[in-house]
Amino acid sequence: MRYYLGLDNGGTNTKAALFTREGEQIAVESIATAAITPAPDFVERDMDQMWDDNCKVIRGLLEKNNIDPKDIAGIGLCGHGKGLYLWGKDGHPVRRGIISSDNRAWKYASDWKANGTEDKAFELSAQHIMACQPICLLAWLRDNEPGIMNNIEWIFECKDYVRFRLTGEAKAEITDYSGTGLMNLHTQSFDKDLLALFGIEDLWDALPPICLSTDIAGYITAEAAAATGLKEGTPVIGGMFDINACALAVNVTDDKNICMIAGTWSINEYPRRTAVLDGSVQMNSIFCLPGYYLIEESSPTSAGNNEWFIRQILPEVKAEAERSGRNIYDVMNSWCEEFKPGDFIPTFLPFLTASNVNPLARAAFIGLDASHTRHHMLRAVYEGIVYSHRWHLDRLMNTRDKKEAVIRLAGGVAKSKAWTQMFADVMNLPVETVDVDETGALGCAIAVATAVGDYENVADAANHMCRINNVILPRPWAHADYEKKYKVYRKVIYALDGVWADMQDIIAQEK
Repeated sequence: MRYYLGLDNGGTNTKAALFTREGEQIAVESIATAAITPAPDFVERDMDQMWDDNCKVIRGLLEKNNIDPKDIAGIGLCGHGKGLYLWGKDGHPVRRGIISSDNRAWKYASDWKANGTEDKAFELSAQHIMACQPICLLAWLRDNEPGIMNNIEWIFECKDYVRFRLTGEAKAEITDYSGTGLMNLHTQSFDKDLLALFGIEDLWDALPPICLSTDIAGYITAEAAAATGLKEGTPVIGGMFDINACALAVNVTDDKNICMIAGTWSINEYPRRTAVLDGSVQMNSIFCLPGYYLIEESSPTSAGNNEWFIRQILPEVKAEAERSGRNIYDVMNSWCEEFKPGDFIPTFLPFLTASNVNPLARAAFIGLDASHTRHHMLRAVYEGIVYSHRWHLDRLMNTRDKKEAVIRLAGGVAKSKAWTQMFADVMNLPVETVDVDETGALGCAIAVATAVGDYENVADAANHMCRINNVILPRPWAHADYEKKYKVYRKVIYALDGVWADMQDIIAQEK
């Protein structure tokens, strides 16, 4: 047999999955990778533990499924974008990694927007600044942890760090690094002028050489082979930012359709031949298909809120579901289906880790009364997450000449029929999902298949390896009901806009 192995390092889980040339998912191994929250707005990860988790899922995948490592044609990686993973000159991580849901550097993004630095940077990067980008995090570290700066050998993104541990080769894969604020999108290279704007020009030599998604970026070392069970010398490709991988997995390889990823982050995107340079969208980056940019609207306001609800509000429900052999998500979907689109439920702002409307905004339930139960609150979480995606979709649609599109939905939400129907109704567009569990890993496999020459390019590979499920159509009467509630959602956001700074003052006093 001939397999492609995809590694997906997300915000909460580390996964390894195996695929055939036809895109069939053979097996998957997953482990929860712990997030560390040492202070409000801080979200970190132990980089050594992260490497160990990658080794565990790879070895588990091979051993549990009796896979001969010689049958693996290549390895592809994807991971959450933005955030920061630093490798030291002493041969160890400089400090804990920082995950993309971290918001510690919000003031840098806010100040640069106010003083015109963002406008100057946009001319080169074609991106609005986000607090979780390396530019903000590196500036924050410079000012708050100056003792570490001289030890930085390499500035990595999530999956590029993992690939470095697998191959010993430091590379900066272009789709990921094009979203960091460090790269000039017009020249598609790092830019010293950008680093100087942010006061981090001393780190120029710590930026790795750039590679493409389908480049062979290195080979499994003897040390990595011993740790993972892989065969020494197995090729490892550049890989990609996970939102590129998911776009490939749902076969969005041109500007016809829109990819929505409902995971830890709300990702809303489509490829386009030209960047959007009028500032109307949050981010342009380089897409993994040559000749295309990825037009992106995103924020950490999606299904991560759902995971919080399970962990903090439903712990005994989850435990009981496990004892009875049920899936907690099936229980939650049944609760959600108790309500109709027009039913009044509280309005939920899905801003537990960060917001897409105000850098200081926080989550809230608005409109609770004594009659409401956890069932109502859960439905509110489902709807609030969809409304946040809608907020991003509205901005994307304003950049498109053609308003007709199909949404290709990825992430855990796509496994819920009730939630998928809600997406179709709120967006008022058809929604399609794919017949695969691990979309990020499938996108990696599609890139591997291209890199090793089994397909002409990633679009060709996606056409052969993706299986699209039946379309879910919007219901006009449901859209009308949701539209009323979406207007309330937006009014709540604007009404609370003046509250967040005062709340932040109280939080700052605790530090």
